Amino acid sequence: AQGKLNPGQLNQGSSRNNVRHHTEEITVDHLLVRRGQAFSLTLYFRNRGFQPGLDNIIFVVETGPLPDLALGTRAVFSLARHHSPSPWIAWLETNGATSTEVSLCAPPTAAVGRYLLKIHIDSFQGSVTAYQLGEFILLFNPWCPEDAVYLDSEPQRQEYVMNDYGFIYQGSKNWIRPCPWNYGQFEDKIIDICLKLLDKSLHFQTDPATDCALRGSPVYVSRVVCAMINSNDDNGVLNGNWSENYTDGANPAEWTGSVAILKQWNATGCQPVRYGQCWVFAAVMCTVMRCLGIPTRVITNFDSGHDTDGNLIIDEYYDNTGRILGNKKKDTIWNFHVWNECWMARKDLPPGYGGWQVLDATPQEMSNGVYCCGPASVRAIKEGEVDLNYDTPFVFSMVNADCMSWLVQGGKEQKLHQDTSSVGNFISTKSIQSDERDDITENYKYEEGSLQERQVFLKALQKLKARSFHGSQRGAELQPSRPTSLSQDSPRSLHTPSLQPSDVVQVSLKFKLLDPPNMGQDICFVLLALNMSSQFKDLKVNLSAQSLLHDGSPLSPFWQDTAFITLSPKEAKTYPCKISYSQYSQYLSTDKLIRISALGEEKSSPEKILVNKIITLSYPSITINVLGAAVVNQPLSIQVIFSNPLSEQVEDCVLTVEGSGLFKKQQKVFLGVLKPQHRASIILETVPFKSGQRQIQANMRSNKFKDIKGYRNVYVDFAL
Repeated sequence: AQGKLNPGQLNQGSSRNNVRHHTEEITVDHLLVRRGQAFSLTLYFRNRGFQPGLDNIIFVVETGPLPDLALGTRAVFSLARHHSPSPWIAWLETNGATSTEVSLCAPPTAAVGRYLLKIHIDSFQGSVTAYQLGEFILLFNPWCPEDAVYLDSEPQRQEYVMNDYGFIYQGSKNWIRPCPWNYGQFEDKIIDICLKLLDKSLHFQTDPATDCALRGSPVYVSRVVCAMINSNDDNGVLNGNWSENYTDGANPAEWTGSVAILKQWNATGCQPVRYGQCWVFAAVMCTVMRCLGIPTRVITNFDSGHDTDGNLIIDEYYDNTGRILGNKKKDTIWNFHVWNECWMARKDLPPGYGGWQVLDATPQEMSNGVYCCGPASVRAIKEGEVDLNYDTPFVFSMVNADCMSWLVQGGKEQKLHQDTSSVGNFISTKSIQSDERDDITENYKYEEGSLQERQVFLKALQKLKARSFHGSQRGAELQPSRPTSLSQDSPRSLHTPSLQPSDVVQVSLKFKLLDPPNMGQDICFVLLALNMSSQFKDLKVNLSAQSLLHDGSPLSPFWQDTAFITLSPKEAKTYPCKISYSQYSQYLSTDKLIRISALGEEKSSPEKILVNKIITLSYPSITINVLGAAVVNQPLSIQVIFSNPLSEQVEDCVLTVEGSGLFKKQQKVFLGVLKPQHRASIILETVPFKSGQRQIQANMRSNKFKDIKGYRNVYVDFAL
């Protein structure tokens, strides 16, 4: 009789397979393989070995709660049967007296997820024995040319799949700040949490059989993950909060990695974690997608449009003091907005629109009834093909909408200016295998001010009208105009150009900072007024300052001034301004953004001149020193140095430190009170458990600030 198979042998040799499949960073104890690539198993027998031609080995693989041959979630296949109807294949490698090595290969279109592997042995004596070998996990395979996520560049695969840390760019277009982030996609239990996330989706809850069958499509999986990162429709991972009130959760600015968020979600029975904002949503999605094997990167768009009515016009409203007002349409320009790009083929679109696809997990607008966005082809966005799936019009507006400024006075609205270039600047992502920033704006749109850019804009507008994306009556009346001479400034300009309805600009205003805007110090700047005409000009200028949230929402003004400026023909004058720390400190948002505005008018003219500038206050960063050589399984000392930048003491200070492969879990050190301008240093001890390039991320929070950050890259050697 045929001998018995040793039970539990599926994970024997998993280390060898996982190395070949680039999953050894996740585990070497359990079998994790990628589709479209063979993995090997050694079958051990008792009594006698396998005899080809006399014995027949049949494999069965199943995934999901309702495996089905017709849906592709169940497959039955035997050794070396090349004409088998199953797309799964198996073949004999070596055959010995007591063991047989076989190779199995999932098709490059197979559904990803957790599989059960069974074996049936039909001997020549007529006996049939069946064994359950165990479970394995199947992932997307960017190394396989037949896989829809194939990426033909090893450096890009290392960066967008294998790299477990990175930077998320924040701040403003005038002050771009890299914030370190621990993606941690290979940390303990993260793969299990990612698979649980798929099973908690509305799609799975409604129709698990169909959902599992569709998990072979990266387009489908990316939409499911995108909807599950936010909690608006389901028990997703994160609750969004832009209220500045985070007393019952964590301030989004305090997070330094995805691992703590995903593990908290899992440990609390999939209760949404409080709280996230756009960069947190994007970072957690990056972790999940890289873990599943889909190449993913995090993108920041500065001056990002949020067009609520689909007319490609962002309406901004100002009062006569120059302060920005909220509006009923809720159109806004986010100081920065963060989303993901995932790499995949798009067989559902015309040829040429595969590659990088935008996915935005931040809950802004619904897509087919749920809060997700994408995948939208980056090339389709650049070419204005806004009729292609998914959510391309919304993404197009984020990078290329026009901005209309209105003065609200006496219940009436006066058009100030239409700016064609203020939305979508310095679109940024981390460079490949480098800590530098890549500007990828040209991937999303043609150069501002170029004929091509306007032609694409008009094409997109016509397509939206054809699809009955009706805007407001005012929006329907607005025709995209050529930029005025002032709005053709370089996008690197440090100020918003003066805004006038007329193409003939006689007086211009702009702001200039005199010193770097450091937190805790006074903000000193001047208003520059220039008379370009041959006539005298008497100006009245109302100035104001107000804090902003990074999504463009204005807070109440905390500083106002009025300047009376007389300009001779061709004369320029400066008006000095100062906002003291005591004036802005209690009004500052977590985002540390201040908008200064000036609205000028001539005594003899109804024309208005509007100029504004966004100031991002900077903190000193945390300094991290690695004391000694970093070696796997050997103690390592890490020094963390930080300062209180304020001239007053700060309380409730907490230092958070983490780093994949360096710390088993996030480290928190409660420091209490820091004296004014005090510099402190602490030593942390850890034992690295993974080799290779690693990163330490640190964050300091207190009652006065939430996100003083720092990072340090460290290379960990193998144990000697």
